[in-house]
Amino acid sequence: MFYSIRHVTRFRYSAPVRESVMELRMQPRSEGPQSLRSFQISTNPRAQLYAYTDYLGNAVYHFNVLRAHEELRIESQAVVEITPLPAPPAHADGLEWGRYNSYNLTDEQYDLLEPSTFAQITPALHAFIAAHKLEKPAGDPLTALKHLSRVIHDAFNYLPGVTDAQSPIDVALKAGSGVCQDFAHIMIAVARSWGIPARYVSGYLYHRGSRQERSADNATHAWLEAFLPSLGWVGIDPTNDVLASERHIRAAVGRDYADVPPTRGTFKGVAESELAISVAVEPTAAPVRHEDFLRVARPMSAPHPTPSMPEHIYHQQQQQQQ
Repeated sequence: MFYSIRHVTRFRYSAPVRESVMELRMQPRSEGPQSLRSFQISTNPRAQLYAYTDYLGNAVYHFNVLRAHEELRIESQAVVEITPLPAPPAHADGLEWGRYNSYNLTDEQYDLLEPSTFAQITPALHAFIAAHKLEKPAGDPLTALKHLSRVIHDAFNYLPGVTDAQSPIDVALKAGSGVCQDFAHIMIAVARSWGIPARYVSGYLYHRGSRQERSADNATHAWLEAFLPSLGWVGIDPTNDVLASERHIRAAVGRDYADVPPTRGTFKGVAESELAISVAVEPTAAPVRHEDFLRVARPMSAPHPTPSMPEHIYHQQQQQQQ
């Protein structure tokens, strides 16, 4: 399946600002069943883009707008191909808990067992765990994670505006409401407390017209991936209480949101800022490669070797013409 993604971010300022420095993590990852076919970023005002890959394997772009401006617009466009994989089994075997050891876990996975900026056990989360009898995982790790996803889905209302990008999980726990970022952080913290490495995924979700997910269809999306030694990374979307599928498009992974915000930056000036975001994800046709446009208009007639053109040179020229 091919998807086109258009992600527009607009910052407006109440007075002219200068030296807007911005870092972007919008480029979909290309690994496993997901392949990035095309990607481009444009900015207004125009800026020179630089790129690097962070230690988590995410593509990071950064730029600096030096001249004064009252609006900054960033637009990314991508085409991604996702090949469906067989669904994971209904449950893992009874020996899976015993496989969480130094033979099966890497340093990166051990790092994803530790508390992080937004995913940590707080007194409010302790109370939530006790209220829903989540202290001891039920069954094998996969069954336990599915149960946890359902508990979070049923316990919280999806309600934008209750929390913001910098809200700790206690805000959502107290309100009983939040958005995908909050639900992912809560589930990551509980999974890590069980000894399951878990990481945050920032990306996009294609919403099918025949099915209504709780998450918004004009925004970025977030879910998590939990590591099961016998299955690898398994994506789980507690906002919609589903396993991640070919409709989930991964852009970046990290310990939590603090590692992978789509935009992060600062500016010089005395002004208030307004942020507006638009996201569109649509199925699309397979991109046409440049060579697919070409057709032979006139076949080449191969020259014959002559005394002035030795045969070894003739073969070299034929290779260059092909």
